[in-house]
Amino acid sequence: MNRVVLERRAEGAVAARELGDDGTTVGETRLPAGSLAGFVRERERVPVRWVWDDTTRWYPALLDAGVRVERCTDLRLTHAVLRRSPLVDQALLTAGETAAWDALQPVTPADPALFPLEDPADGLDPVAEHERQQAALAASTHPARLALLLAAESSGALVAAEMTHAGLPWRADVHERLLTELLGPRPPHGSRPAVLEALAREVRAALRAPELNPDSPGALLRALQSAGLAVEDTRSWTLEQLDHPVVGPLLEYKRLSRLLTANGWAWLDAWVREGRFRSWFVPGGVVTGRWASSGGGALSVPVQVRPAAVADDGWRLVVADVAQLEPRVLAGMSGDDAMAEAARAADLYEGMVAGGAVETRTQAKVAILGAMYGATRGGSGRIMPRLTRRYPRAIGLVEEAARAGERGEVVHTLLGRGSPRPTGAWAERAVALGEPAEVAGSREERDRHRRAWGRFTRNFVVQGTGAEWALCWLADLRNRLWRLGGAGPLQQRPHLVFFLHDEVVVHTPDHLADAVAEEVRRAAAAAGRLLFGAFPVDFPLDVSVVASWADAG
Repeated sequence: MNRVVLERRAEGAVAARELGDDGTTVGETRLPAGSLAGFVRERERVPVRWVWDDTTRWYPALLDAGVRVERCTDLRLTHAVLRRSPLVDQALLTAGETAAWDALQPVTPADPALFPLEDPADGLDPVAEHERQQAALAASTHPARLALLLAAESSGALVAAEMTHAGLPWRADVHERLLTELLGPRPPHGSRPAVLEALAREVRAALRAPELNPDSPGALLRALQSAGLAVEDTRSWTLEQLDHPVVGPLLEYKRLSRLLTANGWAWLDAWVREGRFRSWFVPGGVVTGRWASSGGGALSVPVQVRPAAVADDGWRLVVADVAQLEPRVLAGMSGDDAMAEAARAADLYEGMVAGGAVETRTQAKVAILGAMYGATRGGSGRIMPRLTRRYPRAIGLVEEAARAGERGEVVHTLLGRGSPRPTGAWAERAVALGEPAEVAGSREERDRHRRAWGRFTRNFVVQGTGAEWALCWLADLRNRLWRLGGAGPLQQRPHLVFFLHDEVVVHTPDHLADAVAEEVRRAAAAAGRLLFGAFPVDFPLDVSVVASWADAG
């Protein structure tokens, strides 16, 4: 496959450098930035992989011009993966500009210009970085796995840009109605909505604090304590334990206040334009490889406002999520046949019960989550010996990851994403035997940090591999949707509009909805084969075809 490196040049020019099989430049085309979209559109007629410093700096403008690319290498994202992977010889990535690549950050589409002014990426050499990355990949201990991860990470960057470009369909009138029903009419700026103000009065009356501002945690805590309530904080869980008339109105006040702050009228004004909610998705924004978002809280849209996510007339939303992704991933990456057998059930926890590992679904869920997250005491701890006997390879994998973390070592996901190195005194040196008694406290402190880091690495290997499965699902689904949709630009075909860890939302013409649902399932099965080969672990999906996101099962 041809590879073309795009570089910014002086005075708004672009250089497209054609790479040969050995990675050397075999040709170069220079063109004005305004001609780039036409150039890319023409080159996309045959398979090509675009190599660029960062997808957020190139792809949004191409999408605005109606150009969709099939493949890219995002050097910023792939650099970050390789720099942290323990499978890679870091000397092969080291150069004078390595620190600058380490520091390079994505940009948001706030600047209407094709290239931002004084962009730190302009001082970087993408061809040299690509050569270093290819050398590091070839010399790694598992090049095929890492190559799959790098390709999936770059495809994720394309998906993220396309979801921001297309936007999640959002009815501002429905959102307004929901807010009015829950909070009352939109208040003047600086005033509370009527429902919140009424609840605030109830709270003040119950606490006999007529001047109380319930939005002030400090004032609220003092008022609670003055009313004779022995509380140390104002968290909802703490309040739920109290027996006092203030509890009901105060919990409701907190719930609705969170909605107003996170997704109220100000959110609607800032983030919904022309019938679309557009946030900026950040692939690899979390150390495990999970995504983050920038602006608008795209990854935490509450159920109260999801009825506003409504498909266009003549269109539908296909909503799909995978059941118990991480336990299924653990079964696959550990090669544990007994856990894979449990995963063949639509509900893995019920499969564990049927297999005789535990008596109830609740026990199964508590135990397996405890194994993955490090809650190996209490109820979870009592079941752990039975889980270890029934699923020795799965439990052994997370236990070894925990022990490695406690030793201060780096662990990695199935495809090779590495965990961060621990910091702190405990990670810098082992506790020496025979230390005097006066340092016992510091020894206990180091042990506490060591165990905490072990809990992190225990979960890192599973959550990170789950993120890799999801990336492969997204990448394959993205191309399946494009092929399914016939002719026309992205927004006229079935296209992804939302992704959160193990859930996707596709906006599709009504007549293609059933076909989209089938492709979503096929892409999930393909992701399982990519990561785990012929190992028999299933990833069943809950798929809904709905008019509104809120109607998904």
